[in-house]
Amino acid sequence: MSAAAADGARSPLDGIDAALAERLLAAALSSGGEYADLYFEHRSGADYVLEDGRIRTVGRGVTLGLGVRVLRGDATGYAYTEELAEDRMLEAARTAAQIASSGAVPGPIDIRPVTLSHRYPVAEPALARPGVDKVALLRRADAAARAYDNRIVRVEASLAEEQREVLVVTSDGHMARDSQPMIRFGVSAVAEEGEGAGRQRQAGRSGGAGRFGMEFFARPGQSPEDHGREAARLAVGMLHAVEAPAGPMEVVLGAGESGILLHEAVGHGLEADFNRKRTSNYAGRIGQNVASPLCTVVDDGTVDNARGTINVDDEGNPGQRNVLIEQGVLVGYMQDRLSSKHFGTAPSGNGRRQSFRHEPLPRMTNTFLAPGQDDPEEIIKSVKRGVFAKRFAGGQVNISNGDFVFALTESYLIEDGKLTAPLKGTNLIGNGPDVLRKVTMLGSDFELSQGTWTCGKDGQSVPVGIGTPTMKIAEITVGGTKTR
Repeated sequence: MSAAAADGARSPLDGIDAALAERLLAAALSSGGEYADLYFEHRSGADYVLEDGRIRTVGRGVTLGLGVRVLRGDATGYAYTEELAEDRMLEAARTAAQIASSGAVPGPIDIRPVTLSHRYPVAEPALARPGVDKVALLRRADAAARAYDNRIVRVEASLAEEQREVLVVTSDGHMARDSQPMIRFGVSAVAEEGEGAGRQRQAGRSGGAGRFGMEFFARPGQSPEDHGREAARLAVGMLHAVEAPAGPMEVVLGAGESGILLHEAVGHGLEADFNRKRTSNYAGRIGQNVASPLCTVVDDGTVDNARGTINVDDEGNPGQRNVLIEQGVLVGYMQDRLSSKHFGTAPSGNGRRQSFRHEPLPRMTNTFLAPGQDDPEEIIKSVKRGVFAKRFAGGQVNISNGDFVFALTESYLIEDGKLTAPLKGTNLIGNGPDVLRKVTMLGSDFELSQGTWTCGKDGQSVPVGIGTPTMKIAEITVGGTKTR
């Protein structure tokens, strides 16, 4: 049920019926296109930012429009309109149709609704609650961060909420409608200690997101107080961090957030368009060993309420669970319609787009490394000297070969099987496929990160989920400032 339906309001998409969609598709195919689809979108959202106890930002926005895509061979025609008046929609359809020029007359289209799963039921839509309630959540986070330690000198808290309603109609007769909630909450804190030249300032951040309404904040670890205290803990803990060691060494990647390394350094290379164009390290390697036998990599759009979950992708295909690497062997790619035609397979539910203004591309949903059988404590105990990587910041990745550089926001030195000093200035430098080949222990403690992850590709951003168990890598180059 959409948020509009839940509160009795009429949605702008309610007026789009099969007869209108058939007229638009006929116009889109009027010049001889082989396939066309319509992507209607209505998005409502709001943002709140509290900075040092004062409201800095309150914003609300609404987006409405239609994107029309026409395919002929490998060529794509695309046009969009921000008005759902029939004449404007027909104009967009005829503009997209210009990719083809045969003048063939399209046959009749029998449109049938697609039955979808319901993977993100919402008990209480966030947008239905007054803004004062959202500001109260931000103030609770601010108070918790400041109460954690008197060295906390600055706090910022933010909340973003969204309800996105989509309707996808295709020329092969599918009509799928979905209402997609999203809530995102974040807290950053700055700790300060000392005076003059010896003054130290460090920052920490905590956040969570998912396809929820206000019930999100009742989940374990997701209250405003939880995030406020966690941001403060990280900031205070970094005040006495030591310089990271440098050089090749054993690295243990912590459960959950380490999935960002998998997402960036491996996941993008498994998107089918890069393999169709043969710009990926994994091109032409289906059936080959590409990772340690311990490793099974999955992209799963069916995880209830996760940030990357979709009932339907942006081409009208139901979200799916796709195994990409199974026990070290490459078994598949993430497909959209264009790439699946090239590879002679079915779309995998990975055709995603930022909005009606954008064409769909093969994109990740929730991408993770499946759990192993090792005790995570034993993994750390097995390391004589190395680094434990728990939280990641930004990084750079070369999609064609998987080379990466990632900065860590929380990491620790491992000495004689124990976590000792917190580290600062820690970077991991390596190659994604090479890292997967060097996995020597894999924990049973799988965790799907609850973080606020967003993936960028070709100028488009979409929400995604990431996850891993604890894992031990035989060797990664640590880019620190202290020699071993």
